[in-house]
Formats: sequence, structure tokens, C-alpha cells
Amino acid sequence: TELGVERRFVPESCPRAVRPGDFVRYHYLGAFPDGTRFDSSYDRGSTFNVFVGKGQLIAGMDQALVGMCVNERRFVKIPPKLAYGSEGVPGVIPPNAVLHFDVLLIDLWNSEDKVQIETYFKPEKCPRTVQVSDFVRYHYNGTFLDGTLFDSSHNRMRTYDTYVGIGWLIPGMDQGLLGMCVGEKRIITIPPFLAYGEDGDGKEIPGQASLVFDVVLLDLHNPKDGIVIENQLVPESCERRSQTGDFLRYHYNGTLLDGTLFDSSYSRNHTYDTYVGKGYVIAGMDEGLLGVCTGEKRRIIIPPHLGYGEEGRGKIPGSAVLVFDIHVVDFHNPSDSVSITVNYKPSNCTVLSKKGDYLKYHYNASLLDGTLLDSTHSLGKTYNIVLGSGQVVLGMDMGLQDMCVGERRTVVIPPHLGYGEDGVEGEVPGSAVLVFDIELLELVSGLPEGYMFVWNGEVSPNLFEEIDQNHDGEVLLEEFSEYIQTQVDTGKGKLAPGFDFEMIVKNMFTNQDRDGNGKVTAEEFKLKDQEAKEEHDEL
Repeated sequence: TELGVERRFVPESCPRAVRPGDFVRYHYLGAFPDGTRFDSSYDRGSTFNVFVGKGQLIAGMDQALVGMCVNERRFVKIPPKLAYGSEGVPGVIPPNAVLHFDVLLIDLWNSEDKVQIETYFKPEKCPRTVQVSDFVRYHYNGTFLDGTLFDSSHNRMRTYDTYVGIGWLIPGMDQGLLGMCVGEKRIITIPPFLAYGEDGDGKEIPGQASLVFDVVLLDLHNPKDGIVIENQLVPESCERRSQTGDFLRYHYNGTLLDGTLFDSSYSRNHTYDTYVGKGYVIAGMDEGLLGVCTGEKRRIIIPPHLGYGEEGRGKIPGSAVLVFDIHVVDFHNPSDSVSITVNYKPSNCTVLSKKGDYLKYHYNASLLDGTLLDSTHSLGKTYNIVLGSGQVVLGMDMGLQDMCVGERRTVVIPPHLGYGEDGVEGEVPGSAVLVFDIELLELVSGLPEGYMFVWNGEVSPNLFEEIDQNHDGEVLLEEFSEYIQTQVDTGKGKLAPGFDFEMIVKNMFTNQDRDGNGKVTAEEFKLKDQEAKEEHDEL
């Protein structure tokens, strides 16, 4: 005669219980005391959806549902006076029938409910939160109140990407995402009237269903965003800043906003080398690399419309904000020439180096960031060259001009006057600016341009006969070499300094051996000034 309620299962967590006026969704089995079943929501494949305490149910069920938790199971005995009474339901419920219901509560909400937000993780740093019209990328698991999963972006292995607050989402999600930080995790519970309402959504979401979204925000930007630059390290000395048209070498780590690494020049052990401001890199990087100093470290945050856009690229998903932590190694402009800074010059500095002089000098060679490449000091010997003869890179030939013995200078050489785009494998990176700290120790004056040998006095009028020691009218290489050696040893002649003796003599002999037969005749033999005179006469 009285209502009987047996709580057969009560979940450990019960944040909310049914109250009169709530809307519930539940499954049930209806049977008579002898076990004969008269109804089942399971057989229909849908829950029973109804308001509680508003007379939409038999009185006993109205009372029995109050206080239930989602996922709670109750066995309810309802006497006739609280069920269908003496009339029953023709063909279904006989008069004065006691009814047994096995009830499982699936869902519960109230028309006054709002979106519920529970943040269970929030990053320490939160420089920016989601605002209306922002574009977000997030992962989620979508469940019903009873924990049944209906959708998951994780299963698709792809974020959900959308604008917030402009109607692209259900209203409850539009509200629930506002104020989130990148990296934040929150549970958003949405009543059906702020979700898919009475109709639900396809086969997955039934009508009048409360939805629970477990969300982690991965990315956030606004279409109006520009790049953000955070200076991490700026050298105290910054004589020059990058401009449009400069060529930069820099290292970087590229990550997404949530810290996921997608690329790193460090892992390749090679800088990224590019022109700036000319469209060789994404627009945001083109902008972010302007105004940097050599040695500077900065963070460049690039919104997707200045990065790889909606499509993404490789490991970079579509609509992703990119974070580049860069370290500028060096930069130059193709119009740059050699830069010379004199650090010390002796008071007696009258003899200056020129093309053809033989120089001995010490140097330390480094990159613009200070990385040491080479040093003659560590080898314990000088570097010796003939200036302007192509024995060193063009920039060094230029940097050693007009130097006096004892002078010290710093020479900065752009790559197009150094080792170019290829560099020297294992020693000098491609497109590297080089810095040489030089001290000139010795200078031997060279010969006039074009000469490999000069006389210190008058030239014998019978020069050919003197060289032709056996007087056979022909001079062989051996005779020629012996004669030149004698002139140098006795101080009558001088060879260009810094070159191999045999190489010079052979070169001189070949110039005289005009028919290339290995012998020089009197008719072939001419001094350099005689050659110039004959050419002038012919002209």
C-alpha cells in the first residue's frame, strides 16, 4: 500500500540529485509482482524523458525519482493508488495493479541551469585568454552525464578548430571556452537547451541530452593578430641591425603554442640561411627577423595567417600559431665590402703592403658569434702569402692592403668575398661572415705587377750569349735555370718573393719558348720591355 524504493546502486560521486522541476532522462523496466514485463524503454531504444514533479508521471514515479543521482539504479514498488488505481490502463495495466520499476537515471538538468565549468589544470603562465572572435584549436572528449562517450577529437587525431563566440559552436561551448588559457584543461557541462535541444544531433546525440566536454586548449589567436616579439637576449654591443635584403644565418627551435616541437635547426647541426624581407620565409618570420643583432636571441610568435595558414605544412597542423626561439649567428648584405678596423699602428709606418709583396702574419679567425675557426698562434708559425696573388680569399687580399709591419687590425669579410655559399666542409659554414684579427710581422717588397724577375743593375747587351753557355744557339731549361740562380745569388737579379724558384723559372722559360719545342733561340728571346715595344709598334 506504500511506495517502496530500494537503492540498488549509488555512484560514489553524486554532485547533483533530482529535485521537483528537474528534467530527467532514464531507462526503466516495468513489471508486475509476478515478474511479467509490461513495458521497457530499452526495447524502444530510447530513454524516457520527462519533467519531475509536474504531474507528467504517475504519482509514485514522481516521488521515487526525487533524490536520484545520475547512474543511480533504483528498484521501485508503486501501489495502485500512486499508479493507475482501480481503472488501470486497458489492455496493458489491470485495475488495482502494483507496479515494479527497475530505473537507471541517465541524465538530469533544470531549465534554470547554466553552463558549468570546472578547471582542473591551469598553466602558471597565462598571457592571454580566449575572447569572442578568437580562433582556437582544442582537443576534447565528449560524453553524456552518465559517462558514455559520443565523440572524441583524440580518436580522430586532429584538433577541433573554430572561431569562438560567433555562432560556429553550440551556445554552451561558445560560453565554456571563453577565458581559457593555452594548455588549460577544463570540464564543460552543457544543458541541452544550450546544446542540441529536443532534437539532438543525428544518431550520436539524443534529444534533451546534457553534454560533458573534457577540453584541453592547444592554440589561440585572433585574425587581427600580428607577430609578437619577446627579446630574450640582446648583446650589449650591437653596431648593426638586420634590414630588408640582408642575408641571415640563425638557429631556431620551432614549437606550437602548447610546446610541441615541430622543427629544430640544432638537430640538423646547421643554421637556417636566408634573405630577409624578400619572401624567402613565411611572412611572420620575414617580419620577425628584421632589426636583430648578431648574437641576439628572441622569441617570435606568429599567427597562422602569417605562418602556414589553414592548410599547415608537414608536422605543422592547419591554423597553428608558431613559436620560434631564434639565435642570430650572423648576417650580411650582398652589397657589403670588407670592413677594416685598425687596432694598433706603429708610429713609424712608412712602408705599406701592396700587391705583389710577400707578407708574414699571425691571425685568429672566427665567426661573427665568436666561434673560433683557426689560429696561426696555435700552430706556432706565421701564415705567408704573396699579396694579391689569389693565395687567400679575395676579402683577405683586400684586408691586408696598405698595412705596415707591426700593425694589428680586425678584418670582417662577407661570404661573397670569403668562402661563399659552400664554405669549407668541416671548417667554415656556408655563407658565413668571417672575422680575422691580424698582426703583420714581416713584409718583403714584391716586384712590379707582371714581373717575376727583375735586374738590380744594367742588363748585359749580350744576355742571350751569356745564358747560352755552350754557344750552340739554343738555351735549354737547365741552362736558363742555372743562369737565373747565379744572378739571384750574386745580387744582380731578384725573383718575385713568396713563389717557388723552379715554378718561376719554368714559367719564365715557357714564356720565351714561343714555339714550345723546349728550346729558346736568339730569335725567340726577348726581354719584357722589348715585347711591349714590339706590340706597340704593331698597333
